[in-house]
Amino acid sequence: MSFFKRRPSSEAEFDSTFRFETSWILPPSLLFSLRALLSLYAFTTIFTIFGYNATHGMSANSRHSFSFFTNLTYWGLAFYFAFSALHTGSYWFSGKPLLARWPRLLQTAHSMFYTTITIFPWIVTIVYWALLYSGFPTPFSSWTNTSQHALNSVYALFEILFPRTAPLPFLHLIVIIFILALYLGLAYITYATDHYFVYDFLDNKTNSPGKVAGYIIGILVAAIIVFLIVRYMIVLRVWVTEKKFGKTGKFTTRGSTRRADEEAGKHIALHDVNAK
Repeated sequence: MSFFKRRPSSEAEFDSTFRFETSWILPPSLLFSLRALLSLYAFTTIFTIFGYNATHGMSANSRHSFSFFTNLTYWGLAFYFAFSALHTGSYWFSGKPLLARWPRLLQTAHSMFYTTITIFPWIVTIVYWALLYSGFPTPFSSWTNTSQHALNSVYALFEILFPRTAPLPFLHLIVIIFILALYLGLAYITYATDHYFVYDFLDNKTNSPGKVAGYIIGILVAAIIVFLIVRYMIVLRVWVTEKKFGKTGKFTTRGSTRRADEEAGKHIALHDVNAK
C-alpha cells in the first residue's frame, strides 16, 4: 500500500487528501454532526459530574479528578471530538479544513492526539472492569461510570472505523509510552502532595514493590498490544473500504471540484461521490 511509504517531510503535504476530516461512508455534514454531538455529550457528562459534586458537598472530588487517568482521558475525548468536528465542519463549508491552515507542529500534534484517543480509552476500560469495578451504588454513579468506562471505548471505536485516517505511525507508540510514564509520575506526585493513591494497585505501602511493578509493566504491555491491534484494525479498514470496495471517500462539493487521491493513485471527481 502506497500510504505506508514514508516521504521526506519537506516534500510531503500534511493530510493532503483530508483523511482526518472525511469518512469513507459518511458525508462531511453527517461526520461533523456526529463528532460535535459526541463532544457535547462528553462535556455534558464532565460538567454534570462537577455540578453534582458541588451540590452534594463533594467539590474536593472535582479538584482531585484531574489526578485520575480516566478523567484526563475523558477530557481528551471531549476536546478531540470538538476539534475534529471543527476541522470537518470547516472542510464541509469551505473545501479546506482549518487543520490545513495550522502550522506543521500543530498538525503533527493533532495526529498524535488522534492516536491517544484511539488507544487510551481501551486501557481505561480494561483496567476499570478488570481491577477497579465493585458495583454501582446509585443510578448517577451507574450513568457516569458507564459513560467514562464503557462509552469512552465506543468513542475510540467510532474514530477507528468511520474516518479515512491512515494507520497509526509506529513512532506514535513512543508518545503513548511517554504519556503513560508522565501519568505514573503524576500519580506519585499526587500521593506526595495530597497523601492518597489515585489507584489502589499503585499503592506501594500496602502492596509489595514487585506487585506494583507487575501492574505497571502489565499496563505498559497492554498499551503496546492495544496500539498494535488498533493500528492493524485501521489497516484492515483501509484495505476493505478503499482497496476491496473502492470507497475512497465522501468529499464536499465546495472549494476545489477535484482532489488528487494519492492513496488510490487516481483523481476523484467530488460530484461523483455523492458528497453533501
